[in-house]
Amino acid sequence: MAHSPDFKALFQASPYPYLLIDTGFILIGANPAYLHATGRTEGELVGKHIFEAFPANPADPDSTNLAEVRASIELAIATRKPHTSALLRYATPRATPDGTVFDERYWSAVHSPVFGEDGEVIFVSQNAIDVTDLYQVDASAKRYQLKQDAHAVLDAPQMNRPQMHEAMTRILNAERSQLQILFDQAPGFMAVMSGTGHAFEMVNDAFYRLVGRRPLVGLPAREALPELVGQGLKELLDEAFASGQRVVLREHKITLQRERGAPLEDRYVDLLFQPILGQDLRVTGIFAQGSDVTEAHRISQQLSVKVAQLEAIRSRQAFLLELSDRIRTLANPDEVTAAACELLGRRLRASRVLFGEVDDERGLAFIRRDWTAPGSASLAGQTMTLDDFGPEMIAALRAGRAVVNGDVARDPRTAQHTAAYDRIGVRADMLLPLVQAGRLHVVLTIHDAAPRAWLAEDAELAREMAERTWSAVEATRAQAALRTERDQSRYIFDNMAEGFATVGRDWTILRMNAEGLRLNQRSADQIVGHNHWEVFPALRGSETEAVYRRVMDTGRSEIIELSHVLPDGSPAWSEIRVHRAAEGGIAMFFSNISERRAVQEQLRLADQRKDEFLAMLAHELRNPLAPIGAAAQLLQIPRLGEERIRQTSQIIGRQVEHMTHLIDDLLDVSRVTRGLVKLDNAPQDIRHVVAEAVEQVAPLMQARRHQLVLALPPESALVLGDRKRLVQVFTNILNNAAKYTPEGGRIALRTGVQAEHLLVEVADNGIGMAPGLVAHVFDLFAQAERPSDRSAGGLGLGLALVKSLVGLHGGTVRCHSAGLGQGSSFTVCLPRAAAPEEPAVPASGAAAAQHGARALRILIVDDNIDAATMLAMLLQASGHAVMVEYGARAGLARARVERPDVCLLDIGLPEMDGNELAQHLRALPETAHALLIAVTGYGQESDRQRTQAAGFDHHLVKPLDPRALFALLERA
Repeated sequence: MAHSPDFKALFQASPYPYLLIDTGFILIGANPAYLHATGRTEGELVGKHIFEAFPANPADPDSTNLAEVRASIELAIATRKPHTSALLRYATPRATPDGTVFDERYWSAVHSPVFGEDGEVIFVSQNAIDVTDLYQVDASAKRYQLKQDAHAVLDAPQMNRPQMHEAMTRILNAERSQLQILFDQAPGFMAVMSGTGHAFEMVNDAFYRLVGRRPLVGLPAREALPELVGQGLKELLDEAFASGQRVVLREHKITLQRERGAPLEDRYVDLLFQPILGQDLRVTGIFAQGSDVTEAHRISQQLSVKVAQLEAIRSRQAFLLELSDRIRTLANPDEVTAAACELLGRRLRASRVLFGEVDDERGLAFIRRDWTAPGSASLAGQTMTLDDFGPEMIAALRAGRAVVNGDVARDPRTAQHTAAYDRIGVRADMLLPLVQAGRLHVVLTIHDAAPRAWLAEDAELAREMAERTWSAVEATRAQAALRTERDQSRYIFDNMAEGFATVGRDWTILRMNAEGLRLNQRSADQIVGHNHWEVFPALRGSETEAVYRRVMDTGRSEIIELSHVLPDGSPAWSEIRVHRAAEGGIAMFFSNISERRAVQEQLRLADQRKDEFLAMLAHELRNPLAPIGAAAQLLQIPRLGEERIRQTSQIIGRQVEHMTHLIDDLLDVSRVTRGLVKLDNAPQDIRHVVAEAVEQVAPLMQARRHQLVLALPPESALVLGDRKRLVQVFTNILNNAAKYTPEGGRIALRTGVQAEHLLVEVADNGIGMAPGLVAHVFDLFAQAERPSDRSAGGLGLGLALVKSLVGLHGGTVRCHSAGLGQGSSFTVCLPRAAAPEEPAVPASGAAAAQHGARALRILIVDDNIDAATMLAMLLQASGHAVMVEYGARAGLARARVERPDVCLLDIGLPEMDGNELAQHLRALPETAHALLIAVTGYGQESDRQRTQAAGFDHHLVKPLDPRALFALLERA
């Protein structure tokens, strides 16, 4: 006869420790194995509340994980499934002759629900295993890790082999779950592929975000991502699998269908294929990881376009300045046109350039001179019939309209007249007319022997060249007439477009035309007949007097540019062409070139700011890349501690956030300058806007121990605007004040409410500004002078954005500073909103240690804490003894005591820069022979020369290449 199993006997006989707990946390049973493991009796436990039976150590309330145990039991009851806690700190009381003591033990517990006949949970079974002997515990640091000595585990007195196997299984499952979470939550996309077909085994969420939610796991790459076939990735995977060498791609373009039925989309990725080796060291699969850098690629392209536009403007202005310099000294009109045609022809890479002088009544054009490229025939001296080249085109020229023709055989205006063009070897042309008194006078003509797509900037450049050249031609013709006719023509004299004067041998001013009198802001009575040096005493003894005397003595013409002050007090620049007159005196042609000089200065400043901005951008992007690169190397170290991984992740996050802010600023400037910003206007309480801005800048002010004083209106003060953009305005101003106010300084924000406007003033007692900077503080890329440590940071965009955004809101912003060291203030004036209601308030990879290399004593000096920390962690992981200081003087003091073998020094340090620190270290007997390595964001040849002169042995540029560093350390 069959017998029912005796479950109670099984419970009592089980070698595994079990404790039974009802749903009210009352102990209702414990088997002998449990009593033996805890050193307790059944009478001491049964019937008691679990936390009374196992009380916490009064001297250490955290000695028992009551909250975690309670939560595990409640989860088992609520989910009706077992819940495992891989590691619990749970001290057990033990009676001794001297009283009760608590043994520090660590347990792995499984709480399993037990169901009654009605299907409801009636009690919970706890299976606890003492795993104290499996762990190494650092109680002071609250860090735990498994022992690596397998023999020590086997000798653990608290467990038998089945229990040890069960405990290790729980621990490994917990660690596997944690690793799976890290894999899934990694910011970059990752996938594990196996076999020669590259079948997907594991894919994280970032990978799905890149390729779209589609079946992947278990499928070969060719089937899972069919649109990638033919894009070369399969071949690269095969190469990595076959060779065992990793494949790295930067900004690689791929085309994906990211949603079912959606069109193909281009993305740019940084990609790594890392072969996975089996125990026999053969490749078994590929680990793929990378980042979607499409947005960064787009921003880089936009920056390239902007730089190209700036370069095009600079090049165009340089051409026009070269044109002016080339023709202004020429006295013959034909030489002027010849020089201008040559410059334009070479610039546009044309076949032929000429000025056609038109006899409009007869319909003829005469070509006096032309410029031709090698292989093109000259038309100089020929006369052409205009209508032979297309009456419709000639009509457009007579109407003053430019004609741009990319292919004369296809243009309907000229297609019937190609024979005339073939005779002179022309397939494309561009013509710009000069019409005077209603008649076609001159045509600037640019020919090309092949069809050509003319650019708009080509036409604009040709137009400016034609205007300047013909103006110069007229001027030289007028000057020639004046010289040959001895200034007899008063008409030409008085109607010249530039000033003219003659001075006798005795320095008496003989005559000056109307334009000259206007430019000098004087009447004829004040100038003509007077001694030149009495009228212009400031020129006595100057280089101008020396030029006048040389021309008078030698007869050779000269040109000078003169800076002077007009009678009304305004500054001006004049260009003066000086010639010797027939009677032994001098004749002067002069014009006001203030505008041209201003343009030249603006071009120089724009070019300087562009260079400074690009250097600044490179430096600002290199700084966060340094700790990111070091962190990436560190994360490749096997069995990296959980705390170290968390610290590394936080550093990467902070640096990525910093780069994101830089890119956001660049995008904001681009959108504002292109007029793409759309405001979401609504009535806003300025108090709430200011509060949100203060909240955003609070961490920076707290870090610098600033005192922030707020004076806000007691009642609502409304403005009509976009809340996000207004917060951005005041955040940028407050950030600017915090950056340029020394630690412990004072920043005050005050509001003033007027009838029609609302004023917000931010004042600080920081470094202040010179008057020259105040005038340009809202310009793009404008910044105060900063030392090489660049501690203030940024790209000089914040205040330019402030001005633009305030202007979009119909307001104004102004800046004031009493001078350097006397603080600054910024005042924003905004129109008050008419709406009476108050807006709603929102709710507030590591490099392995070098084989065969000895451990070194290494001193790191870098004021970037994250960069220094990551570099130190990387070097420590490679077996070196590392010391870190964040200031130059502290580093120098540390070097005297510790006598490092190697010093890694940042150049941009406060107090003294890295070059000066290196010189001090070379002078110390303790470090005279140490290996000095510069680690800096400055990488130009001049920077390397300075570090070499300062005594550095090597110069490494951030972001640091760990392989290069370890190669230097290995040689040391």
